[in-house]
Amino acid sequence: MRAPDLVLAHAVGVRTDLPVPLPAVLAGGAAALVVSFAGLSLLWHRSRLRGGRGGRPLPTAVQRLLDSRLLLGLGRAVALLVALAVVGLALLGPARSTENLAPYAFYVTFWVGLVPLSLLLGGVWHAVNPLRTLYAGFARLAGPPYAPGALPRLGLWPAAAFLLAYAWVELVLPDRAVPATLGLLLIGYAVVQLLAAGWYGPGWFAQGDAFEVWSSLLGRFSPLGRRDDGRWVLRSPLDGVDGVVAAPGLAAFVLVSVGSTAFDGLTRSTWWLSTFRLTGDALLVPTAGLALCVAATAGLYVLATSCTGRSTGIARPAAVFAHSVLPIAAGYAVAHYFSLLVFEGQQTWILASDPLALEGVDVFGTYTHAIDFQVVQPRTIAAVQVAGVVLGHVLGVVLAHDRAVRLAPTLAQARRSQYPLLVVMVAFTVAALRLLLG
Repeated sequence: MRAPDLVLAHAVGVRTDLPVPLPAVLAGGAAALVVSFAGLSLLWHRSRLRGGRGGRPLPTAVQRLLDSRLLLGLGRAVALLVALAVVGLALLGPARSTENLAPYAFYVTFWVGLVPLSLLLGGVWHAVNPLRTLYAGFARLAGPPYAPGALPRLGLWPAAAFLLAYAWVELVLPDRAVPATLGLLLIGYAVVQLLAAGWYGPGWFAQGDAFEVWSSLLGRFSPLGRRDDGRWVLRSPLDGVDGVVAAPGLAAFVLVSVGSTAFDGLTRSTWWLSTFRLTGDALLVPTAGLALCVAATAGLYVLATSCTGRSTGIARPAAVFAHSVLPIAAGYAVAHYFSLLVFEGQQTWILASDPLALEGVDVFGTYTHAIDFQVVQPRTIAAVQVAGVVLGHVLGVVLAHDRAVRLAPTLAQARRSQYPLLVVMVAFTVAALRLLLG
């Protein structure tokens, strides 16, 4: 069996997969935001979101189960063993990426699969993070951390930097799917993270591990979460996101996610392929493109929130309204990578039947299977993409409006302060849909 070439990017439908013309989709997406904003202005006059105070407590027995050391220990053990297996296969398994389980397991099943898993079950990676497990043993030898008091000043800036680095690896580095390269990258990342945790303490992972921070932020949408008092509750996803702390670097993290995903879409566009595909430059042009996409996204957001801050007197508006960009980042992730998970994700389970490519081995009886590209129809993919982008922006408008009416001196100021953010979100919506479906 020969596996198909590793895509490591979204496999989007084309314009003809849409049940309606693309211009109508773009106009409808923009109209959805404008109508949502108008409805909020007329009907939503006071803050209704409760943040970390909202939610209905779960029964005591369920609380104990979720907090049990046995469940936590089992999850951490499984995650560590799987992580070690992936690194081992990357270094010692088949040399071809199409025959090696590791690239599919990491780039598709883990990175893309972490999105729906966190959206449904919460920030699961915080609970089972293999780096935390390794640090627990490492700390016994290294002794107490040297500078744990510096973590509050760092905020989420380290995670934002590592997320940008990962985006560069995933979207720019030519050899990202070469198993040996992936294995060395994973080992290098683990070493840097453990050294940083040894300096700053275990709290580092919640601020410096890009994968844990991403999972924790997405987990705010889960109906299952913790209140500020530590109790497990069933809650509104908007309450969960409203409870995100406006830490330094939060805006940078979510904007890197949005900007890098936009760049991913840009590199699949006809304009990009026709302009840069034949330049022969595999690093400089894509690196500049990634940097410009992230910078443009951040610049538009900072400009809009600065206008909001000036009109209301709200301090640190970029941080205060950063939580409203989180549903946009989540919507982009779902829209861009849904089809990748559905199609290329099958390859993980196919190769798992014979991870070492040994002759005649077929543990699960799937090694001779091929990816089923009919499991989801192109129109369904297009519908998920449109829904992810539009719903993400609509939720962003709701979160920003609720925060504005809570903090602005008057309702009129709160309404006016949202005009710049609305313009930016409409622009983001149209651009995202155009890149995905054009």
